[in-house]
Amino acid sequence: MSPGVLFHFPFDPGSRAVRLALGEARIEWTEVLVRPWEADCPLHELNPSGMPPVLQVEGPPPLTLCETAAVLGWIEDQQTSPLLIPADAGERAEARRLTGWFERRFTDEVNAVLLHERMEKPLLRLGPPEARMLREGREALKHHLAVFDGLLSGRDWLAGRRLSQADIVAAAHLSILDYFGEIPWGSWPALKTWYMKIKSRPCFRPLLTDRFQGLAPAAWYADLDF
Repeated sequence: MSPGVLFHFPFDPGSRAVRLALGEARIEWTEVLVRPWEADCPLHELNPSGMPPVLQVEGPPPLTLCETAAVLGWIEDQQTSPLLIPADAGERAEARRLTGWFERRFTDEVNAVLLHERMEKPLLRLGPPEARMLREGREALKHHLAVFDGLLSGRDWLAGRRLSQADIVAAAHLSILDYFGEIPWGSWPALKTWYMKIKSRPCFRPLLTDRFQGLAPAAWYADLDF
């Protein structure tokens, strides 16, 4: 398969999901790190929305795949058997439901608050985090973590018996919050066991080397057994 070039921002959840999926599929790729908020960012020429990730594939035919859903769909299309979309109809539906949950509810209720305060403000020089917003974001996060912990109390993976797109997308989102020390893993034992399992997969290793300028990760961020 022709190698691709991935334009991504390391602390963008969608970019991380694509990196995990490419690794899981063992698809070769090279990377171009981008800063979407800068005027000269190459994404503005590649994607009408100006958002990462974008994967350029040599082909044939050459393709420019814009944003997470398009890239994840293309990865699945390259497989001779299901990789991240389960063959079982029930698990397939559940994987899609949970992927949608992260793309909408989790993004709107958690990331739009916590990642704005912890990540976007320093990058855009918008001042220090607001204590009230941090409290609200952490309360919303607690609700979501309780849902995932409940699911994983009776399942091997988020959507059922096998690793799916839902796990990849969830790990992408949660790993960024984990970098900033926002997840009290001790309160969610089933979720912690799941995260240790997915964190130990080879596709996850590159994420553990990511560093946010001016801020070291949580002490346990790179530990496989934490």
